[in-house]
Amino acid sequence: MGHIAEVWMLLGQRLAVVLVMGVVGWSCNRGDGGEGGRSLVRVAVAANFAATHQGLVREFELETGIVVETSVGATGYLYAQVANGAPYDVFLAADVDRPRRLEAEGLAVRGTRFTYALGRLALYAPQWDSVRAGDSELRTRPYRHLAIANPRTAPYGSAAREVIERWSLWNRLEPLIVRGENVGQAFQFVESGAAEVGFVALSQVLDRDRHSYWIVPDSLYTSIRQDAVLLRHGEGNVGAEAFLRFLQSDEGRQVIATTGYRLP
Repeated sequence: MGHIAEVWMLLGQRLAVVLVMGVVGWSCNRGDGGEGGRSLVRVAVAANFAATHQGLVREFELETGIVVETSVGATGYLYAQVANGAPYDVFLAADVDRPRRLEAEGLAVRGTRFTYALGRLALYAPQWDSVRAGDSELRTRPYRHLAIANPRTAPYGSAAREVIERWSLWNRLEPLIVRGENVGQAFQFVESGAAEVGFVALSQVLDRDRHSYWIVPDSLYTSIRQDAVLLRHGEGNVGAEAFLRFLQSDEGRQVIATTGYRLP
């Protein structure tokens, strides 16, 4: 792992600790009604879904008056935080495995899990004149760094590795790979110029120049099914239940569908 990736990893780990400590400390002063008597929902959100989640939260808060507190990170790290007692009410993961495991471990409410989005992968290179078929680009273009999310903790990183391996390029490209703790950091590597090209979530680049990214065919990687679940800490929290219903409403699904995701 390069120096840049190591710095981002340290920053990500410190941010995760700060987020958990902040939420834990704040929960000590929270009653069931939340700040100012308003209902409060704490949501742990996979990094790829952060921007879409912000749009959903704006609509939800306007409609209900319920306040949503958000913590963003890699799915694997958020899972570890929940397992270690972080008081989140809702988990929006980037896979099906962690929410399922939380159910099995008694940390999520059985019967509340559902798939809210199907993630899509893109190859992003804003410094290039255009991005065409990804395998030929990665074989022939000159570049020093390829950014992906950490395959061990981030589903989008796992999908990126799967694509590279299908192209029989992993051994060749591994020395060039810089790993972000989540797909948000992988995107920032490319945006900052620390990496010339990277695998990111399609939702992160929809507002960029269309020539700067290539949508990876769904057939090249295992479907990124993103599951939501009500956590045990949120059981009985009417705001948390309302937020999950909003995700499944026509209005919520429309927001998701227009921000780079397929609907289940």
